Amino acid sequence: MSPVTNAPDAAGLRELEAVLERITYANEETGYTIARVATDRTGPDLLTVVGPLLGAQIGESLRLTGLWTTHPKYGRQFEVRSYTTVLPATVQGIRRYLGSGLIKGIGPVMADRMVGHFGTDILRVIEEEPARLVEVYGLGPKRSKRIGAAWEEQKAIKEVMVFLQGHDVSTSLAVRIYKKYGDESIAVVRKEPYRLAADVWGIGFKTADTIARAIGIPHDSPERIKAGLQYTLSQAADNGHCYLPEPNLVTEATKILEVPRELVGPCLADAVAAEEVVRERVPVAGGEVPAVYLLPFHRAERSLAGGLLDLLHAKEDRLPGFRDVDWDKALAWLRGRTGTELAPEQEEAVRLALTSRVAVLTGGPGCGKSFTVRSVVELAAARKAKIVLVAPTGRAAKRLAELTGHEAATVHRLLQLQPGGDAAYDRDDPLDADLVVVDETSMVDVILANKLVKAIPRGAHLLLVGDVDQLPSVGAGEVLRDLLAADAIPRVRLTKIFRQAQKSGIVVNAHRINTGKSPHVQGFPDFFLFPCEDTEPTAELTVDIVARRIPRRFGLDPRRDVQVLAPMHRGPAGAGTLNTLLQEALTPHRDDRAERRYGGRVFRVGDKVTQLRNNYDKGAAGIFNGTVGVVTGLSLEERTLTVRTDEDENVDYDFAELDELAHAYAMTIHRSQGSEYPAVVIPLTTSSWMMLRRNLLYTAVTRAKRLVVLTGSRRALAAAVRTAGAGRRHTSLTHRLQAPAPP
Repeated sequence: MSPVTNAPDAAGLRELEAVLERITYANEETGYTIARVATDRTGPDLLTVVGPLLGAQIGESLRLTGLWTTHPKYGRQFEVRSYTTVLPATVQGIRRYLGSGLIKGIGPVMADRMVGHFGTDILRVIEEEPARLVEVYGLGPKRSKRIGAAWEEQKAIKEVMVFLQGHDVSTSLAVRIYKKYGDESIAVVRKEPYRLAADVWGIGFKTADTIARAIGIPHDSPERIKAGLQYTLSQAADNGHCYLPEPNLVTEATKILEVPRELVGPCLADAVAAEEVVRERVPVAGGEVPAVYLLPFHRAERSLAGGLLDLLHAKEDRLPGFRDVDWDKALAWLRGRTGTELAPEQEEAVRLALTSRVAVLTGGPGCGKSFTVRSVVELAAARKAKIVLVAPTGRAAKRLAELTGHEAATVHRLLQLQPGGDAAYDRDDPLDADLVVVDETSMVDVILANKLVKAIPRGAHLLLVGDVDQLPSVGAGEVLRDLLAADAIPRVRLTKIFRQAQKSGIVVNAHRINTGKSPHVQGFPDFFLFPCEDTEPTAELTVDIVARRIPRRFGLDPRRDVQVLAPMHRGPAGAGTLNTLLQEALTPHRDDRAERRYGGRVFRVGDKVTQLRNNYDKGAAGIFNGTVGVVTGLSLEERTLTVRTDEDENVDYDFAELDELAHAYAMTIHRSQGSEYPAVVIPLTTSSWMMLRRNLLYTAVTRAKRLVVLTGSRRALAAAVRTAGAGRRHTSLTHRLQAPAPP
């Protein structure tokens, strides 16, 4: 390969052909990349190139367009403005290209054999005569055919990519578009660009809008405005709202779309008439507002309220033995069984759960929620009740099972959710259960809560357990808070901190934070503060504490037992940066181990990762947003990465699916809901100022079982403690639960 050194064009740009050898830095948010490339001119030395290179893979031959520049520290480098991939022409380039994992079925060893047999003709053979691949030792007809098919798919994806790169769409999204629409990809993009936002995970309104603008759809077209309204509502749902008041929706959409306000109202009316959204008047403090819902959230909120009232007032009772039970005898039996006496609040909660069809139990750490739940289960089991225990996450389900001695499942696994989100159990085919206990209810959103309640048979008892002072669910709604605000729903709130729990810095400080008091950071063996006022040194300190100090002092495994919880993803001490630093400390690059770069991330065996979306097609019964696991295998030849999840399941990911995964050495506090960890490290810096809230810090502290370490700024800690949580979400579940009881 020889670099192209023709004269610069009118803009002064030059072209350079090179093989991508190594990526030293990539920012997945901006696309900015620093890479090392090989050219014939540089010989064995590598050349530095910088610029937007996300999507380019190690081993690919690239035609780079850009400018030669001189960096004051790093010297001469090529500043990339754009690039295209080209097929390599040399034996060495072809061997590197084929062995890089780009084509499924070919790894480095097989690439050597193929190039050794066919030389530079190998790429033509794969494309035109794939049946001849059987001439290579180790390649049978079946594998040869698969390689040929993979090559054709890569070619088709490249065509889509070339088209989309002209519209600033990344390679990973081009692959997703091709997987969704196949040969129709370019036609869909040209004719119906806003379909992409609804159909393709990872493409939102803004990306679809950029494409639409590039292909000539008018800025003020009704199609664009209606898509913008849907986007505004979906953004509100991402922020937890079930609906937006119509004035808020119109104002927000007008800003996003940058169109006159008078154009939005008629398009909203059209969307309501076409039943694309729902408009309904709902009560709020001081009156009513016209609320606009996306259809799924309107249906879920109405159905959830109706389902709960139906359960609550059912004439049937699947635990009839507790209506006339001698509670003194029952509680004495329980005391003999557990060796512990219930406090009056706990006793009230136990009676309520076993006599009311729907009940809510809330309270902070150390107040006895867990023992209360265990007591309810013990008494129900003694009556041979069919008990179903459920929690939103795998970790929470495991904890519930250990607590009660009964099997527990995640909501998704219990309901056997199918592609599209349909459940195997519903009103027509309910669960076989007398008592259903849901733990960590604070993180259950309105959609999931509705699916669960629909699956509970009439007459069964439903006990919803959670800490209402924690952050609400990541998804839309604040179900637990709305239930506690509805007079129709029986509830008990545990408030007394037990004496043993008063010795725990985690428990004591969680309650102090929750009441707006600064935590005591001295005098407890399980709660520490390492002050550091500057943001970047705080990140370095956090890494040192996780990778070295905690393992040395407490004997905890830094990947399995320690979780960093950051207020934000972005920033010098955000979860994104900390993941990069922690990966380098705990799972560094090694020349003898395979790794795979995807966008701004590089995946290695041993990495701690988390799933970013619900994928019903993976695993035995789907893999769901928030599932955490460890990378246990990575095959360049098969283009697959294997994750062992915290539910003890091995799940394979094709390389094209790696945007579903992110590193999880550090995660945002919001993503940690429902999980518990032996040790939690919480970096607090003034760069996270807008996110510093009392319930955010409280949630992070209550995720820890044995140890909490705060790092960072005392000023940031004080701001988090004194700042009350953000305002209420736009929901109407409480109002809907005030409806009269069914006859």
